[in-house]
Amino acid sequence: MISETSAEDASELAWFRSSYSDSSNSNECVEVTIAQSVVHVRDSKNPHGPRLALAPTAWAAFVPYVGGDEGR
Repeated sequence: MISETSAEDASELAWFRSSYSDSSNSNECVEVTIAQSVVHVRDSKNPHGPRLALAPTAWAAFVPYVGGDEGR
C-alpha cells in the first residue's frame, strides 16, 4: 500500500463502480478511482471514510481474484 492523496485532493477524484454492482442497492459496492498513478478504493456507504491507496501493479494483481471465474 502507498500513501493516499490529501483530503482536499480527494474531493476532485472521479469515483466509479463496477458495472456488475447491484443497481437496486447502490450503497453496497466498492468504488475505485485512479489519480497520480495510485488506485484508490473506498466503501460506497462511507465515501468520507478510510480508503486504500494501491500501486497500479498491486491493483492489477488483486483484480483477478475478485473478478469472478474469469481470473481463475
